Amino acid sequence: MDRTRVVILGAGIVGSACARELSLAGFDVLVVDRGGAAAATTSHGEGNILVSDKGPGPELELARWSRRLWPEVLASLGDAAEQAEWQPKGGIVVATTDAGAAGLVPFAEAQRAAGVRAEPLDADALRAAEPYVTRDHTAAVSYPEDAQVQPAGAATALLSGALAAGAALRTGREVLGGVERGGRLTGVRTTHGTLEADVFVNAGGPWAGELAARLGAPVDIRPRRGEVLVTAPLPPTVFHKVYDADYVGAVGSGAGDLQTSAVVEATLAGSVLLGSSRRRVGFDARTRPEVLSAIAAKALKLFPSLAGVPVMRAYGGFRPYVPDHLPVIGPDPRLAGLWHAGGHEGAGIGLSVATARLVRALLAGEKPEVEAAPFRVDRPAVLGTVASADAPHESAQAGGRAEEEA
Repeated sequence: MDRTRVVILGAGIVGSACARELSLAGFDVLVVDRGGAAAATTSHGEGNILVSDKGPGPELELARWSRRLWPEVLASLGDAAEQAEWQPKGGIVVATTDAGAAGLVPFAEAQRAAGVRAEPLDADALRAAEPYVTRDHTAAVSYPEDAQVQPAGAATALLSGALAAGAALRTGREVLGGVERGGRLTGVRTTHGTLEADVFVNAGGPWAGELAARLGAPVDIRPRRGEVLVTAPLPPTVFHKVYDADYVGAVGSGAGDLQTSAVVEATLAGSVLLGSSRRRVGFDARTRPEVLSAIAAKALKLFPSLAGVPVMRAYGGFRPYVPDHLPVIGPDPRLAGLWHAGGHEGAGIGLSVATARLVRALLAGEKPEVEAAPFRVDRPAVLGTVASADAPHESAQAGGRAEEEA
């Protein structure tokens, strides 16, 4: 009997994770990308695998599932897993104001009630964990479950696992439109001809909204830009992912104007990544000096010892943002054969393996570990049928192709 043919549209980390899961499950998988594998959004991420920034609810459950899956998935990849640079180093959230502490303490309590390890730190414990962090803090919470990977390396490892399991990869093929027969998507027209399949998975990241529109089933997934500063390699200075309590509010906000919060973490190479920013500017890929300045100022408030450290480079790009802040995962009820796996905003690296496992379960008719309904495609926020304070939908054609982010 012929195997079910699945074409995954997008070779970033979510598409690569889906390709691996579906190939292992026996599907006939082809991954297609208009550029190169892991060459856009994924290659410009920080690699965060976090539970610390998510309050109780569906996204936290997906994040906890993904955190459990990551070590299992990497162990299955053999030597290829080394390029993922897995670091289960944990995170620390620091409040630097009374208002920040007033938000952080109950937030952590609610997370603990939901099963997250969120451990309050007094001044001595914080100093022992992070000797160079500011002494001017009002509360701190440790999250031992937070982890980090090198995002492009992790995506490449997942894609290697998919190819080893029988998947195929075609790059340099942009999707131009869909082929529909009897209310079902049976093919996609690309710059290199038409591809036919039983199922098409939209894993286009920030471009997923435009891609879905080309296929005839628009979804409200928009770009949200962020920038990161990268220091020159330093002696050991930052030992966890450390961020200010304001970060959680920035993640959950729908505001379109610039928001910054201090996020500081080291890489295995010794450089320190300084973030983060959020702003909606369509696909305008220009890096703004005032944004970088604001990021640096927030980082110095958290780690004053970084003053005078040389900055080696800066990068920025786009996150796939959905107005209700939940990913879009599952079949599109408007067009049979079309599935979606996206809208994770800045959490795509961390949530990728659980997203892929959820897609696999739904396609195979199995019961997933988490409830799939909150991520369904026909939500008002995804279909653009609910009023929002957000700016109008930005076209993916407005500023050409840009790369991503943190």
